[in-house]
Amino acid sequence: MLNTIINAIRNRQILTFTYSGLVRVVEPHAVGVSTTGNDVLRCYQTAGGHVSPGHEWDFCILSRIRRLQPTGQQFTGSRPGYKRNDAHMRFIYEQL
Repeated sequence: MLNTIINAIRNRQILTFTYSGLVRVVEPHAVGVSTTGNDVLRCYQTAGGHVSPGHEWDFCILSRIRRLQPTGQQFTGSRPGYKRNDAHMRFIYEQL
């Protein structure tokens, strides 16, 4: 899973997966280790369900992601509000 996300960030590929029981379509921006020690994904959600409506940025724990797949589509670059070197990550494997 980690390698799929790293490759998606490097190649700006859109991903789809299930998280908290909801299908999501996302643009991955960074993947790393959170300050609490979990492997996490910082992503911008473009389609699918939200647990808390009204936000597009997600911070997903990798061990809770199910059915991760690249969609075959690409995105152009980082979304407004993205900050490199995410302060919520103590180590970053890959980022835009």
